[in-house]
Formats: sequence, C-alpha cells, structure tokens
Amino acid sequence: MKELIYRLTKKDFIIQPFKGSGPGGQHRNKNSTAIRIIHPESGAVGECSEHKSQIQNRKEAFHRLTKHHKFKVWHAKKVYEHKHSKTLEEEVEELMQPKYIKTEIKDEQGRWVETNKFI
Repeated sequence: MKELIYRLTKKDFIIQPFKGSGPGGQHRNKNSTAIRIIHPESGAVGECSEHKSQIQNRKEAFHRLTKHHKFKVWHAKKVYEHKHSKTLEEEVEELMQPKYIKTEIKDEQGRWVETNKFI
C-alpha cells in the first residue's frame, strides 16, 4: 500500500516557456512551445523543445526533471525526514558526537588501545 509522504503543486516549480530553435517550421520558431521547469528547492531543471506542442514538451520536461540527480537526492531526503523524526543532517550531527566514535591507537607492544577516555 502506498503512503502520501508529501505533495508537490504547480507553486513548487518555476515554469518557463521559450521559443524553440532548429527545424520544425514557423510554428516552432515563432511560438513559445519549448518548456523549462525548475524546482528551486532541489535545484533540478528539466527542459524539452523536441515537440511542436507545448503540452507534450511540458510533460517531457517534467519527466526529465524527476529523473535529474538533484531531484532524486532531494526526494530521498524528504522521504527520510518523513520516516524519521530528525533531518538527515541532524542525525549525522548526533552520530558524530564523541560518545559514538571509537578511536584506537597502537601502544608500545603493538596492541590496539582504545583512546576514547583521552578525548
């Protein structure tokens, strides 16, 4: 069973139509059929200008944005934050406290000796 973790709406994106270039005739060169979609929170960008239709370009641009590495990383962080009470950064910060880190050095006899008591 799927669970709704967060919701994205049109307000979460910047949608920029622009004029395409290259072959495709007068319609492509004079109308803003190409689309660029930006997700500011993740920094991911999806862009498409292959089709004559702005609707088709919008669908493809959104699909490309969701496949972008930055968007995937942002999505993974959102899912992690939902499933845990802390953000990933807060959890890493907590785990880096000296009580969770074990450090050892070799003594004169070549044995490993725990050095946590010296920190």
